[in-house]
Amino acid sequence: MKKKYKNFIYTILIIGAVFTVSSCKKFVELGAPPTQIGFEDAFKTDASAQSVVMGIYTQSSAAVNGFLTHVTFYPGISSDDVQYNGIDAGIQEFSKNALLSTNSFVNNTWGNLYQPIKNANNAISGITASTTLTASTKAQLLGEAKFLRAYFYFYAVNLFGDVPLPLKDDYSAFENAALPRTPSAQVYAQIIKDLTEAQAALPTTYAGTFRGRANKHAVTALLARVYLYQKDYANAEAQATQVISSGTYSLPAPELAFINNSNEIIWQIGNTTGVSVPGNGYVSAAASIPVYSLADGTYQSFESITDLRRANWTSSKTLGGKIYYSITKYKIGSGTGNEYNVALRLAEQYLIRAEARAQQNNLSGAKTDLDAVRLRAGLAGVSATLTQAQMLSAVEQERKMELFGEWGHRWFDLKRTNRADAVLGALRPTTWKTTSVLYPIPDAQRLINTALTQNLGYN
Repeated sequence: MKKKYKNFIYTILIIGAVFTVSSCKKFVELGAPPTQIGFEDAFKTDASAQSVVMGIYTQSSAAVNGFLTHVTFYPGISSDDVQYNGIDAGIQEFSKNALLSTNSFVNNTWGNLYQPIKNANNAISGITASTTLTASTKAQLLGEAKFLRAYFYFYAVNLFGDVPLPLKDDYSAFENAALPRTPSAQVYAQIIKDLTEAQAALPTTYAGTFRGRANKHAVTALLARVYLYQKDYANAEAQATQVISSGTYSLPAPELAFINNSNEIIWQIGNTTGVSVPGNGYVSAAASIPVYSLADGTYQSFESITDLRRANWTSSKTLGGKIYYSITKYKIGSGTGNEYNVALRLAEQYLIRAEARAQQNNLSGAKTDLDAVRLRAGLAGVSATLTQAQMLSAVEQERKMELFGEWGHRWFDLKRTNRADAVLGALRPTTWKTTSVLYPIPDAQRLINTALTQNLGYN
């Protein structure tokens, strides 16, 4: 039996597996247009329900002004990681840590997080209520939708701090639109709940090709990161160990790490061209200045010229008398290729476990994990005599050199370890403020939802 909702009709538009939800005032119910299907109908068959969930993945991979741009380049230039070489004043605000609450890129970041969260909520609601999906498909899709919701909330809470936590579908659209900000601890609790449930629902095998859909190991890898950020080091170690010990993944040579069939990849977000969003932003023609490049200080932080990451993941060129260090983890910037958007990979799991072990004073275990990453890079292992503080410093440095240019890792690392003031305050003494660690809640969103308060430092 279909649900009846007074005054509203909801339909799901499925075009090319991208799904959105709309509502309108109900005067005369005419039924869904030919290009649309009713909300419940979208979850009647395995194929239609799968299209809805695939649409959430598809939403994530937009190359222009999409989610990947907002969580890769802008957090990168907010830290000491990525250098912006363009002239857009709005983007320059990130590189100065002087964001205005009217910044359109911040507002777009918010939208590119909450639109897929909304769609994940709709999928979770529809899949849960469906009585016609096969049991295996229902479990698979529900696990994927919860993983994706957790993934987007992870970025929302790390960029903005306390954020609204809508969990209902679009039948509660008005209620969702007026939610106040939820304390970060509660948002993290929901992230862990979603991931724990997804972990139980998903198999270790991958659906589809090129590891483009989440499996149990992808969920576990994200859960390890979340526990690390929450300083739950025992659980961070345990989850990372599950991934590392699975035998599914390995550390190939650096030049092979980011091609779409790399065995290091735990989960990647696909695209139709084989050209990644980072590749599109980092790779430039020989005579062109890259829009985004590796910060000079990060390049100079390589421990040795023999570091294979320096040789394979960076290149330099001099234009107009200035040296630019290109980020070449991805080799293809346009046309077609064999690179997707690598979101979770094995090296991070070793670094998560190294830090978690060091925090628990298991320094020999931390050394083993840190050395696994360093040896792949052609470097010697760290000293066996490092103190706990020295080991944690070594882990921070290794994360900086391994994860540069990826997914805002450096920005989040500086914030969660309380190192942002020391590092960025010294780098940008005239514009850095302690409150800069969070982006402002966009004014455009606060006009729509008057329950939203502003982060400190932006009033």
